[in-house]
Amino acid sequence: MIKKSITVTETQEAWIQAQISTGQYASDSEVVREALREKQMRMAEIERIRNALNAAEESGFSSMDKEDIRASVKADMKLK
Repeated sequence: MIKKSITVTETQEAWIQAQISTGQYASDSEVVREALREKQMRMAEIERIRNALNAAEESGFSSMDKEDIRASVKADMKLK
């Protein structure tokens, strides 16, 4: 791993220490790595949603009615 030095606010430091005090994390580094992983996952999910929205916009309007859409969603859920 690469060693880095970062600056945090007093509030952020207090939060980091509070996380460590729960026993879930052993060090500042573990807290920061977990926060970064969560941020990366959140950004990836936002990108996935953005791509899905763009694809939906590009596909145009649907001729499906409410029941057709409901059946399609149920079929998709069975595949997963």
